[in-house]
Amino acid sequence: MHIFDGPDSIPAAVGTHLGHGDWVEITQERVDQFADATGDHQWIHVDVDKAARGPFGGTVAHGYLTLSLLPMLGATVYRFENFLMGVNYGLNKVRFPQPVRVGARVRMGSEVVEAKSGAQGIQVVLRNTIEVEGADKPACVAEAVVLLVPRPGETA
Repeated sequence: MHIFDGPDSIPAAVGTHLGHGDWVEITQERVDQFADATGDHQWIHVDVDKAARGPFGGTVAHGYLTLSLLPMLGATVYRFENFLMGVNYGLNKVRFPQPVRVGARVRMGSEVVEAKSGAQGIQVVLRNTIEVEGADKPACVAEAVVLLVPRPGETA
């Protein structure tokens, strides 16, 4: 677990790989709940019988479900402390090189790519790679931008 302790801890971390987090199993229940939340009930995600005969040999997680795991998976890799708040600012680039089969386990590794101070705070770009246990390609590679707002009286 890499802990960032306030604004002064950010610049030195640029170019640093922060490590890997814990493995998490992707269950059919999680996929079904995501399908219900988003209205995306495509058969490759929710029809277990049909998907077993399909191109992936079983149901697979939605790409956006995999992407939505960034905060949960990131919580076992790094933490920002001594900031007023941190907010998702956006994504620079997202790719899904490989599907995640239901029953697979995933984890995330993160690297600090860039940090820029601005009027609102520090924008930190993290390259997050979600790996599938035993697979040769990642399920998702996403450059996420986090805006870290300093506490009152501190500068970015």
